[in-house]
Amino acid sequence: MNEKSIRDRLVEHGQTLFRAPKQPVSFTKEPQADALLNDLDNHPHAFVLACVMDRQVKAERAWLIPYRISEKIGGFSVQKLSELSQQEVNRLMREPEPLHRFVDTMAHNFHSAVQRIKNDYGGDAALIWKGEPSSAEVVYRFLEFDGVGPKIGSMATNTLARDFKIPFSDYYSIDISADVHVRRVFSRLGLCAADVTVEQVIYKARSLYPEFPGMMDLPCWEIGRNWCKSRGPVCRDCYMNDVCPTAR
Repeated sequence: MNEKSIRDRLVEHGQTLFRAPKQPVSFTKEPQADALLNDLDNHPHAFVLACVMDRQVKAERAWLIPYRISEKIGGFSVQKLSELSQQEVNRLMREPEPLHRFVDTMAHNFHSAVQRIKNDYGGDAALIWKGEPSSAEVVYRFLEFDGVGPKIGSMATNTLARDFKIPFSDYYSIDISADVHVRRVFSRLGLCAADVTVEQVIYKARSLYPEFPGMMDLPCWEIGRNWCKSRGPVCRDCYMNDVCPTAR
């Protein structure tokens, strides 16, 4: 099997996910927290702030932070959040137990993000993606938040497009988020070398499907999380097994 066959299979599954009806996203597995994060109409800033928090801890823990803070302050309006000082945010992040592995850094990023949403977007974080902007513009707007890099910027934009069905004028700049699962799958599928770097996966995905490189992101992540494990891969259950050189 050649690269085109592998790409077509991944893209086909990605398109199935992309075209599926909109469903609530299970970010944390806590219903109330997920309800807040899915409420883009009334609390779009919750989604943005969770993206800002998504660094160097398990995703479920990071995405819980907006809800945990809302519990502590009795609400989650931008007005209420913007009235918190840097010191107050730090205390909310630290007591009675740390909400993140790096409290000081993430408290700064949280406070800074709230101020950016208030000052640059008039308190409406949905303006980051409203009006069918280009994918590059949306990724760039996420990159303006302290602590957000290309991986999170692409992940956030991809989530908006795929799961929330937010329309953009194009999808060229939504890259694959090359975490450990995606890198492992790209390697075992023979698309990259065993010691592949994040950058190599990103550019390989761009070369394979330049119109929407991130289309292959969730399929690869699911394969790596469910079947193509680092130890004891379950190749027989994976829908890529007939085109995967490692499975053969």
